[in-house]
Amino acid sequence: MKPGDRLPVSVKGRDPEGYYELSRSRVERPTDWPSLERAFADKSTIMGTVTGVIKGGVSVDVGVRAFMPASRSGVRDAAELEKLVGQQISCRIIKLDVTDEDVVVDRRVIAEEEERSGKERRFAQLKEGDTVSGTVRSLTDYGAFVDIGGVDALLHVSDIAWGRVNKPADVLSVGQEIEARVLKISTETEKRRISVGMKQLLPNPWDAVATKYKPGERVRGAVTRVMEFGAFVELEPGIEGLIHVSEMSWAKKVRAASDVVKPGETVDAVVLSVKVDERRISLGLKQTLGDPWAEVAEKFPAGSVIEGPVTNLTKFGAFVQLAEGVEGMIHVSDLSAEKRIEHPQEMLKVGQLVKAQVLAVDKEKRQLKLGMKQLVPTGLDEYIAEHQPGDVVTGRLIDIKGEQARVELGEGIHAVCRIVVQAAAKDDNKSAAKADVSSLSSMLSARWKGSAATTSAKPEAALPGQIRSFRITKLDAAAKKIELELA
Repeated sequence: MKPGDRLPVSVKGRDPEGYYELSRSRVERPTDWPSLERAFADKSTIMGTVTGVIKGGVSVDVGVRAFMPASRSGVRDAAELEKLVGQQISCRIIKLDVTDEDVVVDRRVIAEEEERSGKERRFAQLKEGDTVSGTVRSLTDYGAFVDIGGVDALLHVSDIAWGRVNKPADVLSVGQEIEARVLKISTETEKRRISVGMKQLLPNPWDAVATKYKPGERVRGAVTRVMEFGAFVELEPGIEGLIHVSEMSWAKKVRAASDVVKPGETVDAVVLSVKVDERRISLGLKQTLGDPWAEVAEKFPAGSVIEGPVTNLTKFGAFVQLAEGVEGMIHVSDLSAEKRIEHPQEMLKVGQLVKAQVLAVDKEKRQLKLGMKQLVPTGLDEYIAEHQPGDVVTGRLIDIKGEQARVELGEGIHAVCRIVVQAAAKDDNKSAAKADVSSLSSMLSARWKGSAATTSAKPEAALPGQIRSFRITKLDAAAKKIELELA
């Protein structure tokens, strides 16, 4: 060759200084255009050698010089494109113009087809229940994608471990080799999906729960989640129990679990119930402190007087704290004996210290009935305090039923009196009905004059409305009861 000669050459590549490396020998080999036309028509895979990087892609020697766009090379960046120079690749002709000797080839389509074919073979080999090895390819908030031999499988965060995993990145890393069990293979051809699980290769901790956790036992664990209705406590990896808000305090009504416990806090609790079939364990926090109602009947027997602050007011009554975790209720009707109270707030306010009498105790229902008016002396209390059995008093007969009569001794003061009706008295009444007028007149005259006939007269029959003399036979201050007899 001499300067000025024109000759065909092929580009082999570039040297470190950036000069193109050219070759005459490769151009001189004959080109088989008919073979290339058949390969183009049949979409056959052909072999070629990457000869250099050019603008927009690379040049490929497939018997003639062909162009392969960077987007169809199957690589991601320019650095990887450079590494293809000198390599023999499989490709497919996607454009062929014999006249202009314009050939465009595609390597990516071959790689995609090979990948699809490999996945189909892998899908055909797998079945649910198989144990597979894989490599963590990527991590998300909801799980990890694992390469299990040419196909990707989803390892959901809930299937990583029996214990709670907040984020897959907390326990896995990209590139990590793992073993898992195939849980599900999608049957849809267009959306082939595989789900795998790691925890399924380990024993299920719930299988031993029935023998490990018994109602009444004390346990300890860390609070994992706090909801409005309660808090979840991890007793061991994969085993959680729920403390409902109603089981958090004896002393007060807990509105939200976050008022009592926080995530990450270690707490002691008592197992209340275990339901293995439902995967549920109910726990109690307040039970670790002892039940304040256990000795309520002994501490606050009916009739005793208590003192405590008002904790709550409702339309029907007021709640009073007797001790930590123990409240009693004063019904609105037991607030005052002097006047009718429509609402407790007419007399009381929250925080006010009050005295009341224990009226009834129901340990099973955890109810204490209290009364304030019972501590205020009434006219009946004063009457009983001022008299004693044997005293003769005056009263009015209100009504008589059989041998028992009700007597009014004063305003609001009532007593009971036993009336004995004698047969002789009845006979005398009959005789009196038959007596003539003259005999009756003589008798009345004798009584009026205070004659001896008065002393021999029979007792007057008891009738409603009469004012009579009575003798007190019994006074019961506790029961507020007075018993009488005719004097």
